[in-house]
Formats: sequence, C-alpha cells, structure tokens
Amino acid sequence: MPFVTINGKQAAFQPGQTILDVAETLGIFIPTLCWLPKTGHSKVCRICSVEVHGHDRLLTACSSPAEDGMVIETESPRVLAARKNILSMLVAEGRHDCFLRKLPTDLWPPYQKAAAAMPHREHPCPADGTCRLQALVMKCNVPVKDLLPEPGSFPLDNDHPMITRDFSRCVQCGRCASVCSAVQVNDAIPPQFGRRAEKEAWWPVVDYQRCTHCGECVQVCPTGALTAKKSYGLAAREDRVDSVRTTCPYCGVGCQLNLSVRDGRIIEVNGVEDAQPNKGSLCVKGRFGYDFIYSEDRLTEPLIRQQDGSFKAASWDEALDLIAARFSGAIEKHGPDSVAGVACARSINEDNYQMQKLFRAVFKTNNIDHCART
Repeated sequence: MPFVTINGKQAAFQPGQTILDVAETLGIFIPTLCWLPKTGHSKVCRICSVEVHGHDRLLTACSSPAEDGMVIETESPRVLAARKNILSMLVAEGRHDCFLRKLPTDLWPPYQKAAAAMPHREHPCPADGTCRLQALVMKCNVPVKDLLPEPGSFPLDNDHPMITRDFSRCVQCGRCASVCSAVQVNDAIPPQFGRRAEKEAWWPVVDYQRCTHCGECVQVCPTGALTAKKSYGLAAREDRVDSVRTTCPYCGVGCQLNLSVRDGRIIEVNGVEDAQPNKGSLCVKGRFGYDFIYSEDRLTEPLIRQQDGSFKAASWDEALDLIAARFSGAIEKHGPDSVAGVACARSINEDNYQMQKLFRAVFKTNNIDHCART
C-alpha cells in the first residue's frame, strides 16, 4: 500500500485521496477557507498550501493528490510565511472591522477607520466568533493593526428581504457560487473568473431571476459577507447562543435543522450538514420561515364565530362538539361530499395521515387536500 510522510508521521492512503485527506487521518491540522468537500470546490485561497520535498513551489493540500513516497511539511517556515502573507492580503483587500473594534476610536489605525466607515456597520459582524477568516488570522498570529487598506469599491446588496450581501467582507472564495451551481443547481451566482489581482472583475452578484432564496450560499460563506437579515444585530460574540437540533415543520421531507437560540428565541436557522435527508440544504421556508412562531396573530385557544361575525373564546370540548354536530348535520342532509378538509403543512406526516383517513374512511369522501397547494 502506498504511504506518505507528513511532519515526520507516516500514513498509508488510498489512491485518489488528497494530501488534506491523509493529513486529517493523522490528526494534522491544515487550515482551509475555500475548500468545500460536498462540491469539490478547492484551490482558490491557497491557505492550505504545504511544502513537498522535491517540488519548487508549494502545493495546495485540498487539491493535490497524495503520491507514494511524498514527504510533506505543513508547518515549515516557508509554509507559515506564505500562510501569513495570504491571510494578510485577504484582510487588507476587504474591510473587516472585527479585529480592532474594541479599541478606543482615537487609537484606530487607518485600516480600522476605513472598515468602520463602510455602510451596514451599525452592529458587529454577524459572523463575529464563527468567521473562518477571523479564526485563522488569530490562530496564525497575523498582525492586522498596521495593515493598510487596499483601494477598491465594494457592492452592497441590501435590497433582498432575507439576505444581506456585503462584499466588503467577501474573500472571493467562490463557495457560494459552488453550492448554487452544484448543490441547488440554480446557477444564480456566476462562476469565478479572472485573477485575484483583478479583484473587481468578479463578485458573487446574484441573478434574482434564477435565485430561489434558499440561503445555502449564506450557510457556506466563511465570513460575514452573506448573512441572514433576521439575525443581524440580535447577538454579539459574548452572548450565549445555544444550538438546538430539530426537524423542519413545513413538509413531509423531514429536513434536519440547527436552530441558533438566544434567550429562548430563534435568531437563525441552518441545515445540519451530513444529516439525512437534506445534507445541510434547506428551502426558503425551512431557513427563513420561522416568524410565525412569535406572531401575535397566532391562535392560542379555540374561537367560535357568532352570528354578528365576531369570535368568542371557547374550550376545546365545546369547539369539538360544535364541529362534530355541524359535520354530522351536513353529511346527513347533503351527503358526504358536502364536507371537505385541508391538511396543514406544519403538521407531522402521522397527523396528515390521520386527517385523510378521517375524511376517506369515516366521512366517506375524497374531498381532502393540503394547504401547500392553495
């Protein structure tokens, strides 16, 4: 069996595995930013570059196949210098204000002042504390205080009702375009083109004629460039946000959700990666349609309509007795097809099954439908 040596440790590998794959089996950390396993997207940011003996240039671990006899260094001085340089450029190319935000404003360097002057900065970045770029800058001890911001203009798409696209925080990794094309198959975000030196040649600007507003691009964004509007300003890094796994209440597919909950209130929803049946993907309703939970218009008790059109609160027994009497009277007088039912999309499959069974087996009618068709 072929083997490689990484940081002095030998490991066997299967043909087709990358250097990154083998390093993970050894428990060796190699940083990544653009790499997205479920689409095969790789080789953009080059943060995962490693030194391979016998090669003049550094190789990207996420895309370079392991070869028998390779001797690889992931923490050599050359690799660490390249890694710091790449991270410094990514920070300087954008307007990331999280690193020095807590400094007194009179101590802000030019980089921080330029970042804070950008629009859509009323609150800390929603990705503060979960941003992969931020984590790598801190882990690799990249100095940011003396960085000079590179000139450039950054689009801000804040017109979408559910998603803010702040390209001053975009690192042009291409993950959003990758999932839009390979997972959701919408092709609403153009694929990357051009060189990084021509940074304004490509931004992941969305074609809303093709977009289904699923928000998968938001979930895979490694920075705060793409964020859900509903979560903006609702939690800071120091706040406690719990993660609660649950099942989407909308249809019978049973998509798995991770709810971000602060003080008993949902502030964001994401799909559970590697969970069946959705594997991290969600539709627009599953990701963004949770306002109904906190709506003041939700019914909290049965209401019975009075002759004057008003509603009177009633007990469940009173309401059910009235429904049974009215249904029985209509069927007796006009036949079973005089009644109909509309099942609820937010009910579980078992409840919907019982609903159709009630109408077909008990009422003897096929007049049963589902609210998702209305």
